Amino acid sequence: MIRIQRAADRYPGGDPEAGIETRHALSFGAHYDPDNLRFGAILACNEERLAPGAGFDEHPHSHTEIVTWVVEGELTHHDTAAGHSTVVRPGDVQRLSSAAGVRHEERNDADVPLVFVQMWLAPLAPGGDPAYETIRGIADSTPYALPEAAAMLHVRRLEAGERTAVPDADFVYAHVVRGTVRLDGEELAPGDAARVTDARALALLATSDAEVLLWEMQRV
Repeated sequence: MIRIQRAADRYPGGDPEAGIETRHALSFGAHYDPDNLRFGAILACNEERLAPGAGFDEHPHSHTEIVTWVVEGELTHHDTAAGHSTVVRPGDVQRLSSAAGVRHEERNDADVPLVFVQMWLAPLAPGGDPAYETIRGIADSTPYALPEAAAMLHVRRLEAGERTAVPDADFVYAHVVRGTVRLDGEELAPGDAARVTDARALALLATSDAEVLLWEMQRV
């Protein structure tokens, strides 16, 4: 089964007056939808746009695996508990395992707009010690494994006319970052997403140069 969610159907959020614009794919904060609480391990898939100087002040997280993909600009991240501070750029994968509890802040310290996609996943077991890592320049051929959530992230950068297989999995979440692709007859544009249950023998066709994030997840 494939469920398509268009970019225009995402829930609006953030604080536009403070330079923060957010579009939520799943229920988040005041935007509660009991039929849209999670998909597989994914609890949230938020598109974030931060104006220069804008950001999220220090705030807490717990029992969540947080994975960030920068589309444009640079994200300055500071993990206040462990003291990690780094700048995340396009092509990098950043993960924060909040475990039993952590506080962090995220800002756009550059003089150009910042766009990133942040995905929250439910861990298999609660608690533990917080962990943090940034993988620089992840390649298409090297998926990012997240065993804590029985999930794997595939990055697909495609040229127009190129096909790529969708992983066979119990759950697949596909988010279009750039360009356009076709999945099972449906055209997907930037910000569109497809939720596939029991994915088997599916492929994405790039109808223009494209970049797609694919989460492969198993039932647990």
